[in-house]
Amino acid sequence: MKQVIQAAILSIGLISGTPLLAGDAGVTDTAILIGSTAVLTGPLGPQTTDYTIGSGLYFDAINAAGGVYGRKIIYKPLDDGFDVKRTLENTRKLLLDDKVFLIYNSTGTAHTAAILPLLTEHKTVIFGPVTGASTFRDHFNRYLFNVRASYANEAQRIVQQQLQVGLTKVAMVYQDDGFGNALMAEVKSAAESRKLDIPTFIKINPKQPDFNAAAAAIAQAQPQAVVMGTAGLTFSSFVKALNATTARPVIYGFSVVSTDMLNREMGAAARGIVLAQIMPSLRNGSVPVVQEYLRLLKAKNAQAEPSSSQFEGFIHAKVLVEGLRRGGKNLSTDSFIKGLETGGDISFGKFVAHYSPDSHSGSSYVELAIMDAAGQLRY
Repeated sequence: MKQVIQAAILSIGLISGTPLLAGDAGVTDTAILIGSTAVLTGPLGPQTTDYTIGSGLYFDAINAAGGVYGRKIIYKPLDDGFDVKRTLENTRKLLLDDKVFLIYNSTGTAHTAAILPLLTEHKTVIFGPVTGASTFRDHFNRYLFNVRASYANEAQRIVQQQLQVGLTKVAMVYQDDGFGNALMAEVKSAAESRKLDIPTFIKINPKQPDFNAAAAAIAQAQPQAVVMGTAGLTFSSFVKALNATTARPVIYGFSVVSTDMLNREMGAAARGIVLAQIMPSLRNGSVPVVQEYLRLLKAKNAQAEPSSSQFEGFIHAKVLVEGLRRGGKNLSTDSFIKGLETGGDISFGKFVAHYSPDSHSGSSYVELAIMDAAGQLRY
């Protein structure tokens, strides 16, 4: 899969010199139209829906304050059900029919790889895709802007912490698709670089998962820790199956695992799960961006509960809006790109997104946090 993704990205370099469209559609005197193709249904649906809610929360606040240079942000998310074919169909519709200015916060590694050639051909930016695959950082593309830290950053931090606390017998469970294989490759690389042997890798078919069989394989291996290359209900369903065995390893997950989903699906059984986190802690009220999110959330719905997935969408939206501002009153794709590349870092506490003319990697911020008895993350 990694070779396929790399080939898709490398092919962009061959066609990027002769695009078909200018890529400046979606901007009028009163509006900026941005589109998204995301997983709004299925096992990953609730989490990705939270990303859109968090993004919308910030866009609504910006619009209420007059927009960006008088332009309101119109946000149009479409559901692709985590199907690459639908991702392509949605992207073509957003580009050719809706004529969006950019594609925002799309979901998935294979999905992002599939639409990159199309977007580059049309000189249209893809901003903040929900994937940490290293190939999107290692192979520079002028029209791709990452926001979140990479899976490589997360894997290195996970392996580092395991070695620090003496966990040397480690296994990995991952879903057998582009996303899961990307996580598996990063964990293998991190383990090799730090001399940690991981002898057991168990894959799960995300379309026809056999959680009991995967749990039995882990129980037989008896590892001290299990790194999970899954998200959504695949993550929680496996951990439930594992808890029905005698094995009790420490469970590690990547940042794509939603704490809201864990609390909803597992309750108290989620206690002790360790998750990589790529955004500031919502419990740290001294961070201005946390204060802003909580204030806007409560202003919209006094009964609403803060969500880490919503907060990630909120941060993505803030970085995007800063890019739109830097693009100036005469906003174009070119001015947007140059504004981000030359305007300096975008910082929210420890979270720092960095862009330059030769790197659009965004942030590398990663911390580990553990689920406590109250269902909260403790950093």
